Amino acid sequence: MSVEAKICGLSTPETLDAAVAGGARWVGFVTYPRSPRHISTDLLRTLGALVPKSVGRVGLFVDPDDALLDERLATGAIDMLQLQGAETPERVAELKARTGKAVMKVINVATRADVERGIAAYSSVADRLMFEPAGGILPGGNAKVFDWTILRGITVPLPWFLAGGLTPDNVAEAVRVTGARTVDVSSGVESSRGVKSIELIRAFLDRVKAL
Repeated sequence: MSVEAKICGLSTPETLDAAVAGGARWVGFVTYPRSPRHISTDLLRTLGALVPKSVGRVGLFVDPDDALLDERLATGAIDMLQLQGAETPERVAELKARTGKAVMKVINVATRADVERGIAAYSSVADRLMFEPAGGILPGGNAKVFDWTILRGITVPLPWFLAGGLTPDNVAEAVRVTGARTVDVSSGVESSRGVKSIELIRAFLDRVKAL
């Protein structure tokens, strides 16, 4: 079974094209004004329209209110919500019902107990989970790695993504240790903070394809 990749935090047509051409299964767009990867609603609409149907479009949100979600979803550019904040299981279920979209809940991991708690809390309400490191300045995109061995032997009852500090150089090892079937990268394919590199996107996707 092949490994799939998501390139998150895309903000230009050129880097989006590189992700799609390189074989990304998912592309991610950030809705969080404090992030250097945040894009406007107009740009979201423009970029979303460039993505072929075979590639899933993920909108990253941090504790969004309904008005913000409505504005972003009205672009037609989001297929799945990625909830990166402190959303409760009740809120996740409510957003899934309200929007009709698939929902992925991000679980911040420092210990094995964090993974187990996240699975217990969200596996019945989310469509997917994402495991990424706890801590950092932003709720994601901090170029940090957690101890991948935490995930060894844990059964996750729904599809999940591995995120946090992945790069072209370490993604193969991350997949080997965790057994992840989907990997997510943002800062690991940037030439500077918030600026995606076409070359690094290609390199990351080439490494994933070889797995």
